[in-house]
Amino acid sequence: MSERMGADGTAVQRDGRRGTRTETAPTGANTGTPAQQALLAVLVSGERPPAPSALSTSLTFGHRALLKIRHVPEQLFDVTLFPIIMTLLFTFIFGGALAGSVEDYIQFFMPGVIVQSVVMITMYTGTTIRNDIEKGVFDRFRSLPIWRPSALVGMLLGDTVRFLIASTIMVGVGLLLGWRPQGGPVGVILGILVVLLFSFSIGWIWTFIALLMRSSGAVMGTSMMVLMPLTFASNIFVSPTTLPDWLEAFVGVNPLSHVVTSARELMGGQELGSSFLVVLLWSAGLVLVFGPLTMWRYRDAR
Repeated sequence: MSERMGADGTAVQRDGRRGTRTETAPTGANTGTPAQQALLAVLVSGERPPAPSALSTSLTFGHRALLKIRHVPEQLFDVTLFPIIMTLLFTFIFGGALAGSVEDYIQFFMPGVIVQSVVMITMYTGTTIRNDIEKGVFDRFRSLPIWRPSALVGMLLGDTVRFLIASTIMVGVGLLLGWRPQGGPVGVILGILVVLLFSFSIGWIWTFIALLMRSSGAVMGTSMMVLMPLTFASNIFVSPTTLPDWLEAFVGVNPLSHVVTSARELMGGQELGSSFLVVLLWSAGLVLVFGPLTMWRYRDAR
């Protein structure tokens, strides 16, 4: 057994018969400040921590998204004031003209306005990501030894909590206005889950757009240009049978119309029709298409 000093001060013992090599702590490891000794102990004998799982990193980024709300509570305005204003305006302006009374119209309108309010605020997902990219935060995320999509998935999960808050507020406002869902609490919860599923899926579109556009304003404008026709040319406000034939045909293939129909069936205690399956297919398709596209663009986003 022979011993020599390495170039870095590490004592190296070599067994000439077996050809093995053993490294011990550097000379003087017991000297220095306690902080230096602790650092040397980690560098010499500590084991490398296991890599975080995809779930844990995604939840961490989701928690980060929620911390933003705590530090900037103004972000909750879009999930509190906007749904309330939309519900009150459309109910009292159009209720009497379309259904004869506010009480009758709110029974038809409430599931649709929940869908509209939640889907409309999904566009803030894209603007938030674009702001992080402009600040250089995502450059740091890409350098971390973690599951690459976790930063985006976590942000979408955090936004899902915001969507849940908006849905809860909408249900409370509807009940105050006289909405009485025949499906009971279970039907309302199931209807909200369908809305959240589709909202999470459509959020991948705005995430991809955020990685393409150069400013948050451009992301907002593009999102509005897509969402406005989808929301108003749907069955949210009126029955499609009252529309012209060409517009009724568009409403029939509009994915938002199927989300609204599924929510109405669940909240109204009715039997589920084919719209629920269409919503599942749309949700899966959006994630399967825009998920990979987003990650492809995420690698080179600036």
